[in-house]
Amino acid sequence: MKVYNNRLMTPPRKTLPETAVPLYVAVADRLRQRVERGEWGPGEHLPSLHQLAEEFGVARLTARQAVQRLVAEGLLTSQRGQGTVVAQEVRQVQTVPLETSLRELGRPYRTLVPIILAKDETPRALPGLQGREEGYVYMHRLHMDDGRPYCVISLYIAQSVYALAPEQFRTRAVVPVMLDDEAIEIAQAHQTLTIGTADAEVADLLHIPLHAPVAHVQRIFRAPDASIIYYAEVTYRGDAIRLEIDLKN
Repeated sequence: MKVYNNRLMTPPRKTLPETAVPLYVAVADRLRQRVERGEWGPGEHLPSLHQLAEEFGVARLTARQAVQRLVAEGLLTSQRGQGTVVAQEVRQVQTVPLETSLRELGRPYRTLVPIILAKDETPRALPGLQGREEGYVYMHRLHMDDGRPYCVISLYIAQSVYALAPEQFRTRAVVPVMLDDEAIEIAQAHQTLTIGTADAEVADLLHIPLHAPVAHVQRIFRAPDASIIYYAEVTYRGDAIRLEIDLKN
């Protein structure tokens, strides 16, 4: 019970918006925002599952699923008989600087762990772009940073390039593999960034609220003959992008 307008009363129940996202994901988003705003500090106990269920107007099971989601992310810790508390060291999402250097671009990707959501090694064409006649290997992936979702990527690798290191391309982030292989020559690299919002699939994969800010990056690598050897569409969490610009007088 809390004091509202100088009298004791039950806290008002929060109404969750109707979305395509499961209720437990919506509750987890609200709880995550409170932690990120500092409303609950490191080591501080969260309300009980019963209290959370009452506050958000959901079933106790839904509240438990929301808490478990944040425990899996490392934001909360939970022990039987001791309740749920905010982690002492909340893991921060590493940021990608939008550098002009290929080496700097590849640096954050070296620690990422890719999870393949879809893969097709049957040669296919690039989407809406003129590419090599040999075709491209397609992969749809979720990249994880220290166990936390980092970005979603749809990428295309020229068949001849993919054949140089197929196992590495399957198990590692693609950009560092291309940078480390001396047989792969990147003559030109270009990327375009636009700001958007997360749809239901991206929100669920990245563990962010529906319609949360995200950064869409289109990335193209070309060979010396100007043909495209790598094409990617990447969606980053909004808190995973850092733009640094030196302003000239």
